[in-house]
Amino acid sequence: MLQYRATMLPRAGDPADPPPMETADVTRRLGEPIGLGEARPPGTEEDPLAEALRLIALANERGLVMRLMGGLSIHVRCPEWTARVGRARRDIDLAARSQDRRELVALLAGEGYRPDRHYNALYGHKQLYFYDDGRERAVDILIDRLEMCHVLPFGERLLVDERTLPLAEMVLSKLQIVEINRKDLVDLLALFSEYAVADSDVDGINARRIVELTGNDWGWWRTVTGNIAKLEHFLERELRPGELDFGRPARHDPRAQLRELLGRIEAAPKSRGWKLRAIVGEKKRWYEVPEETEH
Repeated sequence: MLQYRATMLPRAGDPADPPPMETADVTRRLGEPIGLGEARPPGTEEDPLAEALRLIALANERGLVMRLMGGLSIHVRCPEWTARVGRARRDIDLAARSQDRRELVALLAGEGYRPDRHYNALYGHKQLYFYDDGRERAVDILIDRLEMCHVLPFGERLLVDERTLPLAEMVLSKLQIVEINRKDLVDLLALFSEYAVADSDVDGINARRIVELTGNDWGWWRTVTGNIAKLEHFLERELRPGELDFGRPARHDPRAQLRELLGRIEAAPKSRGWKLRAIVGEKKRWYEVPEETEH
């Protein structure tokens, strides 16, 4: 399960948040099927990846936009990567747009998913949580953006790919983690081994999208460049045999890819706000500290 939901706790005085609503009204709107009658018994797929793709296909049929993110999205993008074959009972993390939220709640409830009504009433404008009792599997849906150590907007980018977040956002969702762990490092190296750092989404990992954030926000720049250094060290010193096994040679050299991305980040123009924040540097914390929220 992604730990991103921890960052969806509303911040006092956050002007971006909508005005508070009556709990009972939000519960009715975000926690129950709308116009679907009784929810049918769960008939979900045992394989969480197959189930996630089934839900995405159902959303597509209704003209709704929902995309896979998190660990399962790596399976979609790197299907020959043998190191991550095990996924039994893995939770499902999805991304969606705010304009589709109401209809997606109805879709999941109609497919037998039990909503966490209390959580959805409080935070449903940013994140929705459901549970598949039959499979003992959770489904998280982030709305419009990821808020963890940094804010990653993705709502307008969900049409780039039909199944997952764009590659650039998949990379950014992990590069933004200040206390990055081994799994995230290996996931990143898998992506950099299979996809080129490029100028567009069509050709690979869209460096322009990454530079857009790192060139305007010193905090993003500091975390991303720091994690690229960690990736290079990990690749040289800590990567275990077989962890990047694709059953064939990798399509790209991840070392060269990391250097290419870092070069583009450093060469890109920096905004006035970036330069002012750089003066303060690490004397002031440049990231948010995620807190876990219980369901």
